[in-house]
Amino acid sequence: MSENSNRLMLEVHGLNKRFGQVHAVSNLDFEVKKGEVFGFLGPNGAGKSTTMRMITCFIPPTSGIVRVDGLDTAEHDLAVRKKIGYLPESTPLYSDMTVREYLSFAGKVRSLRGNRLKERMDAMFSVCALTKMANRQIGKLSKGYRQRVGLAQAMIHDPDLLILDEPMSGLDPNQIIEIRHLIKRIGSEKTVIYCSHILSEVSATCGRILIIKDGRVVATGTPDELTSGHRSGSQYSLRLKGDKPSLKSGLASIEGVSGVSVDDGTDGWYDVQVNTASKDDIGEALFRCAVQNNWSLSELRRDHTSLEEVFTQLTGGGK
Repeated sequence: MSENSNRLMLEVHGLNKRFGQVHAVSNLDFEVKKGEVFGFLGPNGAGKSTTMRMITCFIPPTSGIVRVDGLDTAEHDLAVRKKIGYLPESTPLYSDMTVREYLSFAGKVRSLRGNRLKERMDAMFSVCALTKMANRQIGKLSKGYRQRVGLAQAMIHDPDLLILDEPMSGLDPNQIIEIRHLIKRIGSEKTVIYCSHILSEVSATCGRILIIKDGRVVATGTPDELTSGHRSGSQYSLRLKGDKPSLKSGLASIEGVSGVSVDDGTDGWYDVQVNTASKDDIGEALFRCAVQNNWSLSELRRDHTSLEEVFTQLTGGGK
């Protein structure tokens, strides 16, 4: 593990934000290491955008500390802004500009000039695959290319920390795949905080995830830790052909099985769900039971809890 991988890029401690009587963010604590792609999740109104605005120095916290690469946002806000690239959910683009004009403008706002500005623009054309669109008017670009332009403006000044708020919003499946690969490439060099409601993308892209509700942390960990730790036992799906009562009784007799449900089948085939009280793998025992009872078996799989299920249960979405 490299030295950089242990270096903290973002530290948030005891962060609070009140708007009158509304406590939007409540005693938030988390850290992000340099080089991480970090997922930041929560339902609407959970405090995600408010937290991002405090990190990026758009609004001050009511209390608490935010440090970016060791710099306190309250004391070094200008230096912190230089280290951050921010892509908000509503991408700030000027539709009458060409891509080249807009990136030149964004670079100059970030104090880039001369050869350095040209170098960074060329780098963004390459990284975000915008070379062929350089002289195209932004208003005539597809949603996918506008998102690429938004990413380019967020990275034009070569920031250490990149914050992406709903970067997949409005994209079609092909565009989502393209932007996902782009984020992964960026994450190999930068620290990325990724806010999104597309949980399958967060799971596929992020190394670690934090979930908040009502401005408070409710869970944090890797995607595997969140999904494997949320269910106390295991669940298996099988497709079997045999006598229905014997299917149910035979499977229920296996050590560790806590429940068996057998759906009405067709042509003698039944869809069966087996639950266990522990996380021990009983797949081999299920297979042996089918062989010993001369049942036909066309499917056997161990089901895994999805990040969507974990998110829904933790944030009350299933109520």
